[in-house]
Amino acid sequence: MDQQLLQVVIALACVASVLVLLLKWTRYQRAQKKILRARERRTASLEQAEQAVHEFKKANPGVDSTNIVSLPLAELTKRIRSGSLQPEAVLHAYIEKALEVNQKLNCGTDVLMESLKQLEDIESHRNGILYGVPVSLKENIGYKGYDSSCGVLCKLNEPALNDSVVVRVLKRQGAVPFIKTNIPQGLLNYECSNPIYGMTVNPHNLQKTCGGSSGGEGALIGGGGSILGLGTDIAGSIRIPASFCGICGFKPTFNRISLHGVNSCVKGIKSVPSSIGPMARDVESLALCMRALLSTDMFSLDPTIPPLPFNQQVYDSTEHLRIGYYDNDGYHQPSPSMSRALQETKKLLEQAGHTLVPFQPPRLFMAIHEYATKGILADGGTTLLQEGPIDPCLQPQAITYSIPRFVKKILSIFLRPIVMSAHGLSYECNLWSQQHKNIEDYISEVIAEWRRLEMDVLLCPVLGPAYNFYYSGMLTSSLSYTVMYNLLNFPAGVVPVTTVTADDEAQMNRYRGNFADIWDKLFLKAVQDSVGLPVAVQCVSLPWQDELCLRFMREVEKLSVRKKHTNTY
Repeated sequence: MDQQLLQVVIALACVASVLVLLLKWTRYQRAQKKILRARERRTASLEQAEQAVHEFKKANPGVDSTNIVSLPLAELTKRIRSGSLQPEAVLHAYIEKALEVNQKLNCGTDVLMESLKQLEDIESHRNGILYGVPVSLKENIGYKGYDSSCGVLCKLNEPALNDSVVVRVLKRQGAVPFIKTNIPQGLLNYECSNPIYGMTVNPHNLQKTCGGSSGGEGALIGGGGSILGLGTDIAGSIRIPASFCGICGFKPTFNRISLHGVNSCVKGIKSVPSSIGPMARDVESLALCMRALLSTDMFSLDPTIPPLPFNQQVYDSTEHLRIGYYDNDGYHQPSPSMSRALQETKKLLEQAGHTLVPFQPPRLFMAIHEYATKGILADGGTTLLQEGPIDPCLQPQAITYSIPRFVKKILSIFLRPIVMSAHGLSYECNLWSQQHKNIEDYISEVIAEWRRLEMDVLLCPVLGPAYNFYYSGMLTSSLSYTVMYNLLNFPAGVVPVTTVTADDEAQMNRYRGNFADIWDKLFLKAVQDSVGLPVAVQCVSLPWQDELCLRFMREVEKLSVRKKHTNTY
């Protein structure tokens, strides 16, 4: 009897094993079919776009596309408005350039062929601030008829039923959204790769990442395939790819611009809010986009947005500023090029008559570990892990997310005394009411210190230069310079000011980090071989002072450009 029972148990175990394997195989096949369909749709849209460009060039042989895509946004809008350039020519020129850049960098997910139909009604929006300007969109920004998958399979084949509010406002302002751009899986990485569309690379070095999660935007604009784009930012997702790709990016105050119709993998995050903002080649283009978006159209389409139009007077101000600064937050030691960029910019600002005062964010370890990290990963990564393969770039994070909570808790207790920057091991939060109160108290503490120093704005590093592949998932500790200002809900933007020199590279041989731990050693490897890559600085202001932040960014840009011009001649 015992022998028979044992045989039955073994038989049932074998059947169960076969069923599990069959289930896994079925899920794998279903996932592969979804991925294949998505890739086929993208290929079809790229082929349609290529055909449209071919037909336009054949019918208009005199149009100089190269000249069109080289114009700054301010000059482009001027020429379109004067009639010396037609919106149709501009759109086709940028579609052609975007196709060229995408072939090199793999930065697009869909060409929006509806943009050609939009031209039929473009004259009704001639008075719009962005009349005739092609605009690119991060993949998770809703556009009717297209997926906003966030790079995860469970959100594929769910095309948006309507345009998001920002897309509707852009169209009313005469802009022409023409392409969607790639993102990392789940928007939870600052390397741009997912199992659906693959990896996007850096326009300045194909062996480097473009950053994320607005990585496709950064790569496309940095490569010249778009003149203006929209990204989203929850821990540096606009600012890091802008820094890595050598362009300007701006994260406004949360709820200054509508997020209605913008998709994400983790809904309901309140403690570390996401913002939607512009990315472009220069600061003036960012300001122009903000002017266009902060309109009565947006305030009426989304009544939850405070009706605060763009304050041109603040942006145009030339008064000297009192600027706080720090070049090491005590959590992550900057690379030599990050430090040099900060110090050179500080010197330029002082020479221009501005006052610079030292500032240090208080209780940074508490802010990063207890408030920011737990706030962003409140779901423990469940949306990310629930269907389909995990992208190699995200594997280190996915392993951490899949560890049971009680194990994370034990590991964090034992590792924290040994590794000072231990991060991402315990995401179990206190009661949310207490968590939110703690964050509110912390914001008040930072603002009090800001007021005590009588600061107008803040200058600090931003992560850079661009990483080698597959390090971002292991280096979430490096996000301290960017996630801080999502937690505080301070507007922040980045401006490229220099490039990595051979001396910067040589100094990396002496880099030890603040703690000489495993993450400091990984960072050293991540930024190796970076000579010539762009490096940026970060500009910050208090909440709702977005125009002041942009004005500060414009000042940094002006001084940096003047210095480059002087050094050239």
